[in-house]
Amino acid sequence: MEYTPTLPLVDDESASPRVKAVFDDIRATRQTDFINNFWRALANDPANLERTWQELKELMAPGTELDPMIKELIYVAVSTVNNCTYCVRSHTAAARAKGASDAQIAELQSIVAAANKTNRLAIGLQVPVDEVFA
Repeated sequence: MEYTPTLPLVDDESASPRVKAVFDDIRATRQTDFINNFWRALANDPANLERTWQELKELMAPGTELDPMIKELIYVAVSTVNNCTYCVRSHTAAARAKGASDAQIAELQSIVAAANKTNRLAIGLQVPVDEVFA
């Protein structure tokens, strides 16, 4: 599905110095010249761009408790449940770049589907939480 952006995508030439600084940090952190459309759309609000980039930069960085590929797979799972095609595509690509195989991505989607089903059943049936889980 092709989307028409709600706001214009900010290109490098029209970016304010504040936006350019974030774009430069994205390029340096990710070791790429590519700035994806998510960041370009968010650049319409430089404060939100800065906040969001800083948060994701810290959370998705290697060297924390979770492996970077696992973080990307979690992002894919949540994006799937939230029906965010853009995020599913971009984080699947990132997971693959960090070593995820097609088989792992397929298994992840099976787990997401099963969890979504059992979550909905538990919600619909109003199953009380077992004391051992509390």
